[in-house]
Amino acid sequence: MDSSEDKAATGIAGLDDVLNGGFTRGHIFLMEGQPGAGKTTVGLQFLIEGARCKERCLYITLSETERELRAGAASHHWSLAPEIEVIELLPPESLLRGDQSQSLLYSSDLELGETTQQIFDAVERVNPSRLVIDSLSEIRLLAQSSLRYRRQILTIKHFFARLGITVLMLDDLTSDATDKTVHSIAHGVIRLEEHAPAYGAERRRMRVVKYRGHRYRGGFHDFSIRTGGVSIFPRLIAAEHRVRKPLAAFSTGIPAFDSLLGGGVESGSSTVILGPAGTGKSLIAVTFAMAALSRGERAALFIFDEEIGLLIDRMKAINIDLESPRDQGRLVIEQIDAAELSPGEFAHRVCQTVDQEGTKAVVIDSLNGYQSAMSEEHSLILHIHELLQYLNRRGAATFMTVAQHGLVGDMQTPVNVTYLADTVILLRYFEARGRVRRAISVMKKRTGQHESTIREYIVDRGGLRLGQPLEQFQGVLRGVPLYASKSDRLLEATSR
Repeated sequence: MDSSEDKAATGIAGLDDVLNGGFTRGHIFLMEGQPGAGKTTVGLQFLIEGARCKERCLYITLSETERELRAGAASHHWSLAPEIEVIELLPPESLLRGDQSQSLLYSSDLELGETTQQIFDAVERVNPSRLVIDSLSEIRLLAQSSLRYRRQILTIKHFFARLGITVLMLDDLTSDATDKTVHSIAHGVIRLEEHAPAYGAERRRMRVVKYRGHRYRGGFHDFSIRTGGVSIFPRLIAAEHRVRKPLAAFSTGIPAFDSLLGGGVESGSSTVILGPAGTGKSLIAVTFAMAALSRGERAALFIFDEEIGLLIDRMKAINIDLESPRDQGRLVIEQIDAAELSPGEFAHRVCQTVDQEGTKAVVIDSLNGYQSAMSEEHSLILHIHELLQYLNRRGAATFMTVAQHGLVGDMQTPVNVTYLADTVILLRYFEARGRVRRAISVMKKRTGQHESTIREYIVDRGGLRLGQPLEQFQGVLRGVPLYASKSDRLLEATSR
């Protein structure tokens, strides 16, 4: 496969990434998808990028008027440059008048050959470098047979190839979604899909079906359409980033916690914090982020389950200030709406924070919310695996919380990622001396030794405090321990 040929950038960074540079110049490409999938928006961005490069561009529309097209561009705050000419082949009623000079298609029973010739005449007059034809469904309806349709598309292909034009043909699949005639003729085929989940915003994804003679990023890639155009989020492939930065251990700022972790947590590693609701998973994750800030590093909190203002107030009550580092630009706190964000876009945001801002500590609170964002998908573990591998190789430490079902006893974990994580921290409630208490233990650490003990911890105005190992207790993890000695010192909350 040769990727050294000159390519026309699409104007969409993510799509250029997927296509390994853009569309090969002088060839025909097909973009297909149901109405509303975003084809017209992509076509406009393709031409706007061409105009930015001072290339002559032409948009031929058979399905909507020029006024509608320009209104759609204005909704994205785009003004079509003089280099972009729009010609509509489906005229309004005014074009039926004999004095109208730009009448190109009058009725559906017009001969297909005449329509094709009118397209050729418009192209020869404008002489564009980039061309968008929207849409092929109209030509397919005029052809009335697959054989005639194929012959006309071949004629169009040879005409454009002779002129060296880069052509993007759009197909809304409304006339015959099963017709693959253009697939074998086009140099490349891109499919846009839209899916409406049971709850939340629609999910969009794209896939390169074919790109003759060129490498591209395979599989499905999430994308969104917002004011400003289409944004495509290429599927994360951790294997493309094999350079791994050396590990460096860092302290949590709490000596007893460091002892439990065998000296602290390493950069470029992942940590999962498991426990039932209310045990302090978010606090422990924030503790790691604050430790990174104290070393002069940047940190990021991606919050699924809690409103940011409530988190800030709750941390402030235990003497943890999140507002100051956020205002200084050292801490990113982002609220994630699981019903509105696709997994691909979320991974893109996390990686962008690490790559562009140099973030060294990433908190995802929680994976339960991440799972909610993928409620109708079946690749959560693969998504997390690629994301963790990527962040590890970029030298960022990742901290994820998982809320288990239940409060005491045998609890279920809805997202089992313990085998992916380098470190697993387990939190538990237990009853002792007539009070509900909390215990913490490290169940796994790939990067070194750790304590196998169980320690009690409390959260008070002084923050997080860990006690001595509960050596005389049995059954702490089950929630109802037995103890043979009263010599274990249990922690009491202070008013500090």
